[in-house]
Amino acid sequence: MNSLLFETIKIENGKIENIEWHNQRCNKSRAELFNTKSLLNLEAFITAPPTGLYRCRLTYKRDIHSIEYIPYTPKIFNEFTIIKSQIDYAYKYNNREELNNLTKLYNDEIIIEKDGLLTDTSIANIAFYNGQEWLTPKTPLLKGTMRAKLLHNRLLTPKNIRKEELQNFSHFALMNAMIGFQIQKNVNIHEDVQRNKGKENVN
Repeated sequence: MNSLLFETIKIENGKIENIEWHNQRCNKSRAELFNTKSLLNLEAFITAPPTGLYRCRLTYKRDIHSIEYIPYTPKIFNEFTIIKSQIDYAYKYNNREELNNLTKLYNDEIIIEKDGLLTDTSIANIAFYNGQEWLTPKTPLLKGTMRAKLLHNRLLTPKNIRKEELQNFSHFALMNAMIGFQIQKNVNIHEDVQRNKGKENVN
């Protein structure tokens, strides 16, 4: 296994966010892919910028490979296109070419449908509100750190979600390390226009 993996860690005004969840995923990946039993504490390798909002991009295999600190500006999405793919992205690989290729044909963001089930966008886990609870796909492409935290705190319920069920939901949210849990406002979710399907509006 030669591919690097990476963690995206939020640093805001010198504070490193949710480091325990990044440590957990990093060490789990190292154990499963590289048969490494030693544990890394990622915080020990990070020199947090004292002010501002940064995306710390830490690449690794058995050991830390590189660390970058990148000023962060959140993206705003208005449209999400559901596309079918059998992509496998169970680990946070540094090589995102296959994911990037899926997004090239679309102006905004995609939601990937795999085996008939909704999974993730290209950059975030997703959740839908049914009036009583927030549901998140039971089988995401990647088990994100914010998703893991919210599941641990019982703020999300994992469930298989199909695109045909979108009309049952009143709200849609994205979640990842940088944006936390972010409810999307006045967004449009539709199937790939090449298939000439209908549209669903989720506030």
